[in-house]
Amino acid sequence: MSLPRMETIPALAFIAEIDKLKNILRQTLLHDESRRENSAEHSWHLATAVLAGHSLANEEINLERALKIALLHDIVEIDADDTFVYDEVLAQSKAEREQRAAERIFALLPAEIGAEFRALWDAYELQACPESKFVGSFDRLLPMLANFRTQGHSWKKHGITSDRVLKRNASIQHGSEQLWTYAQNLVEEAVRLGYLSR
Repeated sequence: MSLPRMETIPALAFIAEIDKLKNILRQTLLHDESRRENSAEHSWHLATAVLAGHSLANEEINLERALKIALLHDIVEIDADDTFVYDEVLAQSKAEREQRAAERIFALLPAEIGAEFRALWDAYELQACPESKFVGSFDRLLPMLANFRTQGHSWKKHGITSDRVLKRNASIQHGSEQLWTYAQNLVEEAVRLGYLSR
């Protein structure tokens, strides 16, 4: 018996394609400092954080929608690569690169599912619903937490100061005031410990 061609089973081409997200390395180290995190691991970590911490959201959220957004939010990095949050040069082309990637990758799905996934991805990009704002809060907080637990690894490597960290991550408060308070305290403690410069 021969294996049917992938395109004869809807969604398999997409499922095979998203395996590539495991190859996209981020600046963030794993907490044990053994290696850099990849974007697939980040998406899993983010979804699990949302699942565990959804009571911290400013508004009531639809947990299923939030989990879908968390799992899909970085899929475009397969084509667009990860843009370091403090890279102001690459940030200028980020939206265009990611829009092109979204068009190609979500088109691999059957039309109805592709449209749903694209709408969820767009909602995240626009921060257009309580779910996307809350997912965005954890998306910003997790790298901060990783930096803290690795004694400021990527902050030090790229010369990032505490004012830049606070400015770039202030959107945390739009999804969770509690997480924003935690983030501000984390920055102060990182400065005190020498992990982050003022």
